[in-house]
Amino acid sequence: MGPVSGQLKLALRIGLISDTHIPEARKTLWPQVYEAFDGVDMIMHAGDIHELYVLDSLEEVAPVYAARGNGEDGGGGRPVQPEDSRVKYAWTLQLEGMWVGLTHYVPVPERPPNFTLARWLERFFPDRTPDVIVSGDTHREQIAEVQGVLCVNPGSPTYPHNYDTQYGTIGFLELTDGEARPSVWQITDTGIEPFDWEGIPPWKRAR
Repeated sequence: MGPVSGQLKLALRIGLISDTHIPEARKTLWPQVYEAFDGVDMIMHAGDIHELYVLDSLEEVAPVYAARGNGEDGGGGRPVQPEDSRVKYAWTLQLEGMWVGLTHYVPVPERPPNFTLARWLERFFPDRTPDVIVSGDTHREQIAEVQGVLCVNPGSPTYPHNYDTQYGTIGFLELTDGEARPSVWQITDTGIEPFDWEGIPPWKRAR
């Protein structure tokens, strides 16, 4: 049976998270993260997970795809994390008529001549240029279109902008019929709220 006339098609909703740094930042993720991701279709973690039990807990909410970051490879003297079927240096997934890439880092903003998106595409996505790339590493939330690719960084929920442990940010990516709608959300005491791109974030306010 076909769709009912006038019926709205539900978007594929993806929870975005990166740079959790567990257990360095804290033993577990903020409970608000799990509450916010309740009901998503999948979760993408853009790396620097550190201990992989973070993925186990997220997987209780939704299927998880994760990028392997330098923190999982022993960066900073951390333990090297084992191979895991949920973790790759780069994923390319076809979702709702779009190609979505996931990797730990892409150079956005670019710093030519060496740090360009084209060079990262050649290295991590040689077979197909994604329509959307989800990444992390910088701990800075960002949504930008570079060379026709929508680049989304949800920031860090625990070390925002590399400040000490505190409420940071997560994101969402909604896909419907070849259209992508990303968003970034600030974690608060009571849950999450839309990130204020024009305001002063909590980690920069006088304490």
